[in-house]
Order: sequence, then C-alpha cells, then structure tokens
Amino acid sequence: MADKTQFIEELSTRYTPKGEHITLGKGMLDGDVVTEVNVTIPLKTINRHGLIAGATGTGKTKTLQVFAEQLSHAGIPSLVLDIKGDFSGIAEAGEMNSIIEERYAKTKLPFNPQSFPVELMSISGGKGVKLRATVTEFGPVLLSKILELNDTQQSIMSIVFKYCDDKGLPLIDLNDLKKVLQYVTDNPEGKAELSANYGSIASASLGAILRSIVALEQQGAADFFGELSFDVHDLLETKDGKGVVNILWVADIQNKPQLFSTFMLSLFAEIYMTFPEEGDSGKPKLVLFIDEAHLIFDESSKALISQIETMVKLIRSKGVGIYFITQIPGDVPENVLSQLGLKIQHALRGFTAKDKKEISKAVENYPTTEFYDASTLIQNLGIGEAFVTALDEKGIPTPLVHTYLISPESRMDVLNDVEVSELTGKSALVAKYEKKVDSESAYEMLVERMEKAVQNSAPTQKTKPVKEEPGMFEQVLKSSAGRTFANTLMREGAKAILGMLGLGKRKR
Repeated sequence: MADKTQFIEELSTRYTPKGEHITLGKGMLDGDVVTEVNVTIPLKTINRHGLIAGATGTGKTKTLQVFAEQLSHAGIPSLVLDIKGDFSGIAEAGEMNSIIEERYAKTKLPFNPQSFPVELMSISGGKGVKLRATVTEFGPVLLSKILELNDTQQSIMSIVFKYCDDKGLPLIDLNDLKKVLQYVTDNPEGKAELSANYGSIASASLGAILRSIVALEQQGAADFFGELSFDVHDLLETKDGKGVVNILWVADIQNKPQLFSTFMLSLFAEIYMTFPEEGDSGKPKLVLFIDEAHLIFDESSKALISQIETMVKLIRSKGVGIYFITQIPGDVPENVLSQLGLKIQHALRGFTAKDKKEISKAVENYPTTEFYDASTLIQNLGIGEAFVTALDEKGIPTPLVHTYLISPESRMDVLNDVEVSELTGKSALVAKYEKKVDSESAYEMLVERMEKAVQNSAPTQKTKPVKEEPGMFEQVLKSSAGRTFANTLMREGAKAILGMLGLGKRKR
C-alpha cells in the first residue's frame, strides 16, 4: 500500500493554488476517498484547454456539468455544444437523493442544489437564440473551404466577391450568392461585365460552385446565412454574478457536418478577430465545451479540423479555453492533444486488443506516479471517478490523481418542452435574434436590374415567343441533384453586411 501521509503531503501541495480556482472533487488512494486532498484547478490555467475522456456511461457528461457549474460560480460564461441533447437540465435545480447523499458524505463537502443561468441556441432553426452570419463575413477563402472547392473554383469565388464589391452588391445570404452566379453565367449583360473586367470563367466551374452551395443549403445553411448576424460578445453574459451557460443544440451533426463546420469556423474566427488580447489575466472570459468531439473530427471538413488545430494554439491569448469531451484521447488529433493542459480521464474498457492499445496510449499521456498502477486502475474506475492531471499556476503539470468527483448541483436530466418554452420565452437574446432582417442586397438588386433590361428591350410589336434554351444555372437546378434541393433555392434569408475573419475590413 502507498504511503497515505506522503500522498496527502505531495498532492495537497500541488493541488492547492494561491489564486482563484474551481473544485472538481477529492483525491483517492487505495480505493478510499482522502478528504484532505482537494482536487482543484486554478482559474489562471483554464484557458490552456483540456480533455474529458472515458467510455460510454462512465460519467463524462456529469463531469462536464460540474465543470460548467463551477465556472459559472466563478462568473465565467461557457458555450456547450450539446450533441446528445442531455445537458439542458443545468437550468433547473437538482434534488438530493441517496446516491448524491452518499457521495457528499464521503467528500465532506456541502451540497447546494441550485439552477444556473442558461441560454439555449440553435443553428438549424430550433428553439432558442438563432445564430446567423452573413456570406460577406466569411469571405471567399473561408467560404471556399467550407464548400470544399478546388484552387480554380476558389479563384472564381474570389473574383465573384470582388465583382460584388466593385458593383456594390451586398452578399448577405446564399440567395444573394446564387443570384450573382446566375447573373454572370446566364445573363448576357452579366457575362459581358465579368468577362470584360475580370476575365472569362468556365461555365463548368461556376456550375460546380453552384452545386456545392445547393448541397450546403440542404443541410440547413439557408437559415444560418443572413441577418441579424450573431455577436459573439453576447456569449459573455453573467446573471446575478454567475456566468451564463450557453447551450447549442446540435443533435443532428451526423447529418449536417458542413453546416456544423460552417458555424465552428465562423465562431472561432470571429472570437479570434474581435476579442482583445488577454494574456494570462487570472481567469478566462469564455470556455468552449465540444461534447462528443469524435463526431466532429470524424464528420467535419478538413478545413474545420485544421482551423481547430490553429485556434487551439492561438485562442488562449484571447482568454478562451477549449475543452473536448470524447471517448478516448486518440479521438483527438495529436496536434490538438499536445496543446491540452487539463486531462480528466474516466474509465476505459480493455475488451479488445484495440481497446488495450488505446489504454496504453492514454496512460502514456499522463505523468508517471508511484501511487497508482495507472494501466490497471484506468479500467476499474467507478462511475464519477477519474484520473486528473492539470497545470498548476506556474504552468507545470500536476501529479496524476485518482479523483472522486463531486455531483452536479443542477438537475441531471433534460428540460421538457414546457420548460424550454418558458426559458426561451423570457430570453432577451432570443427576442433580439428571432426575426430576420430583410435588407436590400444582391438578390433584389439583380432582380430589379434584369427586370429593367427586359422592359427596355421589349419589342413594340407582338412577335412569336421563342423558347429560350435553359442557361447553365437552370440546368443545374433541373439535374437529379438539383431537384433534390429545389425547395430551398428560392428561400429568402435575412440580409445585412458586416465583415469578418480578417479577410478584409469589416463591411457595413
């Protein structure tokens, strides 16, 4: 058996920060809770990012809930990407039961059931704050990445954006972009303008771009692009001294990977561009929790993955921490994993040879310890128990500690429909972003221009109408792929123009 006195002395020293901190639980040794050892995380290091991992049913979501609660107590808001849809109960107070009573009796910590301020959000038209962005905010480079365009098509997209900028055609939603593509493809005046000033463009390339846009629309992007554009500073709210927990429901990410990529790229870029440099300010201003992160890395675009890798390295200086919740550490790319300061590892199951390899890889990511046989214990951690290692206030990794985690103070269940309606009904942010703003943009301007051209060229005498050959734009829509998406093509989005992403000055 390990020396308990030595354990208490060493762990207490390394897990007792001088500054503000949050508490995750108590240390354990030889299966017993050691109440003298508080497992705490300095607020100063929360922006160094982290990982919450473990097999299904080992308590990852509850650990995430505890983490978000503790941050809220400290006045730090968070954004939780709730893929499974089981996190919303944090908006309601929890209730004492025999399991919680037993847990807190072992930790000798007080249990104070309470609710936390919550904003529900959606990028696909669900209940809550409607998150939108304009096409112009993305710019040609980022939009091309989302649409997975090749180099030639990306160059064309840049030309189209330049054309719109020169002609004063605001690109707010996807209808605007499609209308511009139609105008420079099928309209004689538009084709002539583009060719004369920007060079000729192959119709096949324009058609490929159009098809990519239509495919993105099918995933719900028509609702995402538009006005009023979401202001990321609205994620920084506090209520009664508690940080607001912003919950984004993205339960259908498997069916909408491009839409999710679109949102994530927009969010990261906007935060990085608009948040001031914070350095090591003492505590973060915002923490992002990405639940079921393996779905993101498996299903999302290469552009998103590359952007996450970049942002994890850079966004810390903006006072923002990013935390990934997944089943095994190997779900997270190595370039990202190496940047994570806090690791909370729930149990892993070694049922197969592959499982055992993952266990070995996971253990290798943790500091060595004389108090545990980590390879064995990691397979036998109980529900609500985890290995924890973090960074202390000097940025030095703390010793690995078997932790008996505290329980959430809020409800460990989802909100029902009535509760969701009540929560969203009294939200000022829901009211702010509920209605789309229909500003005049490229779509209306070009429609008016083409109607005037038709009127000016109308013959004075009646002539036999000649059936026009369908243009390339129409051909795309009438294709088998286009018919699938035809119901989305004439949808109006909200329109305004803001600018973003460092791809030029913010436009208004």
